[in-house]
Amino acid sequence: MTVADVRDYSLAGVDSRFATERGLVEAEWFRPPIDPERLRELQVRSNARAARDVLAWFGLIGLFGYLAWAALGTWWAFGAFFVYGALYGGVADSRWHECGHGTAFASKRLNDIVYYIASFMLLRQPTLWRWSHVRHHTDTIIVGRDPEIGFPRPSSLSKVLGVYLPVLILPKAVWRTLQHAVGRIDADARDFIPEDELPKLKWESRVYIAVLAGVAVWCVAVGSIVPALFIGLPTFYGAWLVVFFGILQHAGLREDVLDHRYNTRTVYMNPVFRFLYNNMNYHVEHHIFPTVPYYALPALHQEVKGFLAPADRSTFSAYRRVFATLRCQWRNPGYDEPRPDIPEAEGMGRSFVDTGFVTWAGECHDGLVDLGAAETLAPGSVRRVDHGKDTYALYRLDGDAAENPAGVFVLSDGLCTHGKAHLAEGAVLDCVVECPKHNGCFDLLTGEALRAPAKEPLTLYDVKVHNGRVVSRLTPRS
Repeated sequence: MTVADVRDYSLAGVDSRFATERGLVEAEWFRPPIDPERLRELQVRSNARAARDVLAWFGLIGLFGYLAWAALGTWWAFGAFFVYGALYGGVADSRWHECGHGTAFASKRLNDIVYYIASFMLLRQPTLWRWSHVRHHTDTIIVGRDPEIGFPRPSSLSKVLGVYLPVLILPKAVWRTLQHAVGRIDADARDFIPEDELPKLKWESRVYIAVLAGVAVWCVAVGSIVPALFIGLPTFYGAWLVVFFGILQHAGLREDVLDHRYNTRTVYMNPVFRFLYNNMNYHVEHHIFPTVPYYALPALHQEVKGFLAPADRSTFSAYRRVFATLRCQWRNPGYDEPRPDIPEAEGMGRSFVDTGFVTWAGECHDGLVDLGAAETLAPGSVRRVDHGKDTYALYRLDGDAAENPAGVFVLSDGLCTHGKAHLAEGAVLDCVVECPKHNGCFDLLTGEALRAPAKEPLTLYDVKVHNGRVVSRLTPRS
C-alpha cells in the first residue's frame, strides 16, 4: 500500500477538496418514488407516542438505578450497573438522535428538552453534534466531508478494537470539550459550525465541565466513587451499546456515492432492540426520508422496500457481513461490501426522484402568474411550482372550519435557505414547513426560520385565488 492509498478523513484535508471537485458536496441523492399523500401521513408527529417511549426509558433508568443503589456492596450491583449504564450511556444515543432531528415529538420544546438531556448523558456538546449530524446527512460517508465515518480506511484490527472499546475514545471527547471550554475551537468544528454558533459551543462545554467537576467534588466529599457511577461514568461503561447498534449503520459500505442504498444498511431487529434503538435499524429509510418520525419507519419501509437493497435478516447476520467486509478492507482498502441486489427503478438515471407534484406556471392576464387549480391542492399539502428558472413551493394550509374552510394558500421560495433542498418534498406541519434534507423549519405565515440548521428566513410571495386558480405576481411580501 502506498501513501496515495491512505485517504485524508479530516474535514480540512486534501480529500475534502477532491470531494468538491467531484461534485459530491451538498449534492442531490437518489430518492425512491412514494405517493405524496402517503408520505404526508407518515410524517405526522405524536407527542403522546414519543412521551410514552421517553417515559418508559426514564422509568427503566430509575428502576435499575434504584436496584444498583440497593445492591451496593454485593455482586448483584455489577449486573444492575451494567443495565443502568446501557440505558444511560447507550439508549440515550437514539433518543438524542431523534430529538435532534426534531421528529420524535410534535412539540419543538419537548424535542429540545430531551435532546439536551440525552446530549449530556452522552457527553456530546449539543451545538457541535447538531451541526456535525447535519453534515453527516448532507454528505453521508463522503470522505473529507462526513465527520461521523466510523471506520476510516485502511481498516485494521487495532482500529476496530478502538471503536469497540469506547473507553479509549471518550477521553478524547472529554479533552475536546475542555479545549472548547477555554475557547480553543478545532478546525473540524469550525468547518461545519456557523461562526455565530461557536459561542454556544464554549458555554455548553463549560456547563458540562462544571457538572462533572461537581460530581468529582461530591465523590471526594463522601469518600466514594458511587456518585460518579450514576452521573458521568455511565457514559463510559454504557457506551458499548451505542457502538453495538451504531456500527451497523454504515460500516464496510461504499464511500463517495450519492445513493444511500449503497452506503447505509437496514437490519431487521427484534422488538426489544427496536425499542432500545428507536427503530433506527431502518436506517436507509431514515436517511432518505429524515422527516418521518421513528415510530413510522416500519410503515415507511413497507412502502419503499421494493426500491432498496434487501434488509439484513437479523443483527447477527448483519454483523457477520460487517466483520467479513472489514477483514477484506484490512488487505484491500478499496473493497466494498457487494450490493448487487439493489433493484432498478424508473428514473434511476437521475440523482433524485421527486415525490411531490410539479406544476409549470403559466402567464395570466394583468401580470398575474397562474400557479394551478386551487382544488388540486389538498389542505395540509404542498406542491412545487417551476416558473422559468425559478422554483417555488405552493402550500395550502388547513383552514378554520368556520372562518376559512378553504384553507390558506401560501407561496414561498422553493428551496431551503440552508441546504437548497426542495421544500415541496418536506413536511407541512400546521403552519410550518420542514426541510426534507436536514429538518430545518420555517414559519409559513412569516417566513421566519424556526429551527436549525435553517437560519436565514424564507421569502414569501403574494398569492390569491382568482376564478378557482391560484395566482401571484411573484412579488415578495413586505
